[in-house]
Amino acid sequence: MIDASDLAFLEQQLGRPPYPPARIACRCSAGRPVVVEQPATTPTGEPFPTAFWLCCPGLIRRVSDLESAGGVRALEERLAEDPALAADFDEARERHRRLRPEYGLGIGGVRAPRAVKCLHAHVAFALAAPPYAIGEALLVEAGGVPTTCCMDGEDA
Repeated sequence: MIDASDLAFLEQQLGRPPYPPARIACRCSAGRPVVVEQPATTPTGEPFPTAFWLCCPGLIRRVSDLESAGGVRALEERLAEDPALAADFDEARERHRRLRPEYGLGIGGVRAPRAVKCLHAHVAFALAAPPYAIGEALLVEAGGVPTTCCMDGEDA
């Protein structure tokens, strides 16, 4: 259930009014939103192909650090070399496509079958629609879901 306090907190997390989420898909130990599930379109009718949106600022920062360190390219290289990893990626991609059949896109709104655009979307997918070993491994690499709310001044 989403209430007014969730929406107000999401606005604080994002630094802008949120698109109204369909649900809070994952919360931290403080009960605050970590991942939201978004409707397939914005309130103005624009397409929103990404099903799950990471909204915890501390976790966003840490996943951004992974991306800045070449994480997107590294994941694409691992997908090309590891058939088991590629199979996990393909299965999660198909699950995402079923969530958004009107777009037919993979996690993060990616069209190409083994392309990676945004590690945040993979972490969000792992938290909202487990199991997803790739997103779960990225989450571990990013330090996991904070144990205290980063919005309270600590980034555990």
